[in-house]
Amino acid sequence: MVTLESCKLFSVLKPQDLAALRQLAQQKSFAPGQEIFKEGDAGDGLYLLKEGLVEISSVVGQNVPHVFYKIEPGEVFGEMAVLEDKPRSASAIAREAAVTDFIPRGPMLELVERSPALAQALLREISSRLREFNRQYLREVLQAERLAVVGRFARSIVHDLKNPLNIIGLTAEIAGMANGSPEARRKAVVDIRHQVERISEMVGEILDFTQGAAPQLLLPPMDYSQFVRQLVSELGPETAAKGAELELQNAPPSVGLLLNPKRLRRVFFNLVHNAVEAMPDGGKITLRFESNPKEVLTEVEDAGRGIAPEIAGQLFEPFATFGKAQGTGLGLSICKRIIEDHHGWIKARNEPGRGAVFSFALPVPSAGTHG
Repeated sequence: MVTLESCKLFSVLKPQDLAALRQLAQQKSFAPGQEIFKEGDAGDGLYLLKEGLVEISSVVGQNVPHVFYKIEPGEVFGEMAVLEDKPRSASAIAREAAVTDFIPRGPMLELVERSPALAQALLREISSRLREFNRQYLREVLQAERLAVVGRFARSIVHDLKNPLNIIGLTAEIAGMANGSPEARRKAVVDIRHQVERISEMVGEILDFTQGAAPQLLLPPMDYSQFVRQLVSELGPETAAKGAELELQNAPPSVGLLLNPKRLRRVFFNLVHNAVEAMPDGGKITLRFESNPKEVLTEVEDAGRGIAPEIAGQLFEPFATFGKAQGTGLGLSICKRIIEDHHGWIKARNEPGRGAVFSFALPVPSAGTHG
């Protein structure tokens, strides 16, 4: 069993002070699971654990106790009460049968004042304990944040996959109808294949996002007008089925851009689907284009309520969301990464009396530029 003399904290005392300490110490025993003191109790003194195991815990968050430190024989606890005349900031519970020496606060303070070496040793003990508490608390917080991030990603994946899965389900019914025309069946098969490809692209984008550094993109030259018109032919029926109308305000410019079609498709799908969600009662989604020798600008405008001021500053940050029953805002973060991988920019604004406008620009390659 540990003695006062063998405790590191008290080993700095002079023989006469150590003898006085022995006179002050009150031996106390605790059964397994017994509370030694609880958070909020008066800080009446310091304990030396001579035998057993003691856990120091505190209530964090939703009234859940978290163990921050385990006291082993030879260590002291409750030391903050020696310096502060305040209630206990944590609880101490004997996890095994424990034997302690208790030194009351008043006499202990007098001993600290007489022994600079003891005061210095006590401060080192408190500093070390606070650092350990801080490390343990950070571990708890980081673990909770990791779990929250996993949950957010799961909700984002489910949210993003719902649209194509719903289309596959409806189209599969058409493909399986006994009285369906061969043409309708062939179209249903093509539509299902497109949605499966889209799901594969979505999952790939989320995996890319979690990897941190974006992979190097292959950016072959492609006619932007042809690319946009093909996308609109896919998105038009889907938005119409949800009561929205997709309209080209002007023709997309027939300019050769360096782009990755699979990645850039994701930007259009995200922005148009967000526009549909912003108009639960239906409305018009307008695509318009401008071009100059340096870049091609694309704008997607909806007829919804616009961007909420609460989220405007964090719109393209991961997990930023506002007013959605599902989803986390991860889609716009992915859009930002894709556009930046194409060496472009993306931003959003509100138009007075209208809805939200998302604008992104892609650079026009100079002569001799290759993807």
